Amino acid sequence: MIGPKGVRDMEQIDRERFGTFLSELRKEKSFTQQELADRLFVSNKAVSKWERGLSLPDISLLTPLADILGVTVAELLKGERLAEGQVDAYEVKDLVDQAVQLSAEEQKSGVRKKRFWHLAWGLSALVSAGEIALLRMAGTPWDILGAGPLVVVLLCTIFGYWVCYVMRERLPTIYDQEKLSFYADGVFRMNMGNFFYFNNSNWPHIVRTLRIWLTVTPVVFPLVFWLLRGVWSILGLAVTLLGSLGFFFPVLYVGRRYQ
Repeated sequence: MIGPKGVRDMEQIDRERFGTFLSELRKEKSFTQQELADRLFVSNKAVSKWERGLSLPDISLLTPLADILGVTVAELLKGERLAEGQVDAYEVKDLVDQAVQLSAEEQKSGVRKKRFWHLAWGLSALVSAGEIALLRMAGTPWDILGAGPLVVVLLCTIFGYWVCYVMRERLPTIYDQEKLSFYADGVFRMNMGNFFYFNNSNWPHIVRTLRIWLTVTPVVFPLVFWLLRGVWSILGLAVTLLGSLGFFFPVLYVGRRYQ
């Protein structure tokens, strides 16, 4: 950037320095990570990531965060207290521009992850459809297919489309403010009762777990059916129920662990 003082070199925002400074300021104010998170309406895991230098706050949070901690945005981004006049408007703009750029990079990373899951769902649907066709060509009756592999593949593929394409990446802030165990979005419903509460700490792990289960299971289940075909009349119902509803157990685990 060129300003009244000439050409300025763009400093890279040091995330570790930012995190260390943020942690020091928080402790000076005698806030816990949860208390600071509550004031910003984010999760305590988000504050923890900032302090460990793993990510930066969203650009919209910089001003309220600086106000809460009693520093300027420039001081927050530079990771140190500054004497009056030590930083001018041009340098502040540079720092904010860098924060915006880093935030945009994180958003692009999220888009890439979304595209990955789009591709994963498409490949899963294609491969599982081919496996069902092979089972039929091998002489498996439709009534057996329909009561086992076909129903699991269809349920996981349909539900998987919703999870990979439609499901939101973040929950509304009310989930971080209140203890809510029920989630609804269109036709999708999840009610975890007293097992755990949904929030933006465990939600990314829940979404990832669902995506893995619903893209891997349709591919694996026809192979399991083929291996167990000799005892399918005995184990078929239990295995089919596990394939259709088994995602509940890993979701329960990550929901409680990252709550």
